[in-house]
Amino acid sequence: MRAMLFVSNIMIPLLFVVIIVYGLLKKVRVYDAFIEGAKDGFSTVLTILPTLIGLMVSIGILRTSGALTALSSLLQPACATIGFPEPALPLTLMRLVSSSASVGLLLDIFKTYGPDSFTGRFVSVMMSSTETIFYTLSIYFVAVKITKTRYTLAGALIANFAGIAASLIITDLVFGR
Repeated sequence: MRAMLFVSNIMIPLLFVVIIVYGLLKKVRVYDAFIEGAKDGFSTVLTILPTLIGLMVSIGILRTSGALTALSSLLQPACATIGFPEPALPLTLMRLVSSSASVGLLLDIFKTYGPDSFTGRFVSVMMSSTETIFYTLSIYFVAVKITKTRYTLAGALIANFAGIAASLIITDLVFGR
């Protein structure tokens, strides 16, 4: 265990050293390359900032307006028939939009039901099996200026819902109800 902790602690600094040494061996001006990359990163941030602000505002509106609760109530009867935990429904919907808001809902579930409950285990597996589709698509597509997304959203939604279904099945098989 001590060896794993040691390796874990030195991994990132060691990676930096290897990159710097490799750059020096290849006669690259490492610091100048770093500064140029930082400038490119800053311009990318400026490019995606309006999209990011729009997403954050829409998430705030979604949470405070009660729309998330209303949509969860609407979907609850269908979810109950397949054994989907009711407290996980708002988290599942928010997961499509925002990772940080999802983590907040996840912590609420942990406080209420506990991380070792079926619901706690299910949402833990689900969080690692799904993606914040709308955030990811909007930020990445804006950053690289992709305008023709074609089937990306449909494919991402199908993959996300497959992850949710697999999470429910796996949690039920491994931990039971």
